[in-house]
Amino acid sequence: MVARLIVISNRVAVPESASEFSAGGLAVAVQAALSGRDGIWFGWSGRVTEEPDHEPTIRKVGGTTYIVLDLAPGDFNEYYNGFANRVLWPILHYRLDLAEFSRSDLSGYQKVNNYFADHLSRILKPDDIVWVHDYHLMPLARLLRERGHQNRIGFFLHVPCPPPDILTALPKHREIIGSLVAFDLIGLQTENDCENLSRYLLRMGARRAPDAYHLEANGRRVTLGAFPVGIETARFERTARRAAATALIKETAESLAGRAMVMSVDRLDYSKGLPNRMAAIERFLSMYPEWRGRVTFLQIAPKTRSEIQEYAEIDRQVSTLAGQINGLHGDVTWTPIRYVNRVYSRAALAGLYRLAKVGLVTPLRDGMNLVAKEYVAAQNPLDPGVLVLSQFAGAAAELDGALIVNPHEPEAVAAAIRFALEMPLDARQARHQRMMEVLRRNDIHAWASKYLATLEQTRPTPATISATAAARHLPPGSIAASASR
Repeated sequence: MVARLIVISNRVAVPESASEFSAGGLAVAVQAALSGRDGIWFGWSGRVTEEPDHEPTIRKVGGTTYIVLDLAPGDFNEYYNGFANRVLWPILHYRLDLAEFSRSDLSGYQKVNNYFADHLSRILKPDDIVWVHDYHLMPLARLLRERGHQNRIGFFLHVPCPPPDILTALPKHREIIGSLVAFDLIGLQTENDCENLSRYLLRMGARRAPDAYHLEANGRRVTLGAFPVGIETARFERTARRAAATALIKETAESLAGRAMVMSVDRLDYSKGLPNRMAAIERFLSMYPEWRGRVTFLQIAPKTRSEIQEYAEIDRQVSTLAGQINGLHGDVTWTPIRYVNRVYSRAALAGLYRLAKVGLVTPLRDGMNLVAKEYVAAQNPLDPGVLVLSQFAGAAAELDGALIVNPHEPEAVAAAIRFALEMPLDARQARHQRMMEVLRRNDIHAWASKYLATLEQTRPTPATISATAAARHLPPGSIAASASR
């Protein structure tokens, strides 16, 4: 009998019917993994209410049971807006300068994780396999262990993992990052992320052995592994081909009037490097005046977390820079930058990617960046565009057909844009084919299957000391660890 799979994520969007399943991202992989396994998807409903129901909402759609909980405004502000997005998010993206720690936010983060653990404890069966997603829920395995559960429990971090000097700057880092030792499998995006986390544990008193990433933490055996997230490659290819015939794409192509389009799509987030990208565009127009009037830059940046000051500031800064560049370099017949703050469907984005001669994906730090992979998958293989990709995106480790750039160096990014626009067809085709081989081999389904197969092979072991002590104290020598480069 196949073991039941319990997937836990911060936000769970419950579809009304099986025909309304999400078309992309994590939801595709989760839904595929849950199918045929009597699976459960558990998490926050996305609703904030003054008087949350103490009982979860349960709905079965297709073969998946969705169990979701509401949050009170105070819990939401402290757990989500506060500790998760004002502390963990900037620190994990190497931005210590933007972290705003408060004891009340930490308390709210712990409270919501305990709230989740209490409800999970009621439904867990001994043979269930548990898969926890992302930084919102780092302590969850420890909390379940404290409640007596010895299930196989895996964790996947969708964002980067910085080096120990940054991780140890997190107040109470032993209680948060240290909690990860209660998982059986810790999945990360890249080998660099694995090495950073292992170095953190070494600093906490671990010792290194010469085999794969394995940890023995207070009587528990833990495995670390790099599992680069993929996309639904074949489906995205089909979507892009169909989208080329839609009115939006035809109208966009006509509006370009024969100009080449360079395209970027990002959430309006400081980790995405939008001000740096604007600087690179300005340098491109200044350094290569022969391209003025011949290229249009499209930046799609939906607003996100606008209640957080840093995100509102990014919007103001990028809007100002785009306006200044348009005023300096544009004329009455041509606007260099089209800056758009609205959300587009996956189908519309696929069509726009296919239309773009260059995909400009230059985050300052990213766990993976699936936009880079979607851009490649959307291209016409007979006449593909060129991907310009930040060296600090996780995708750079896989997509060696991209032009890899340092987003902090505007002149280098500008030169890469020019090189991409002028690249011969045969070179573009060769680069595209090489990247497509990777995307087809490691699509979203392969990623989920590989991770779960690894998790199922782990052998949970009872803790010899309490998980609380393991997370909160981690005394030198309390962890035996191995990690190979």
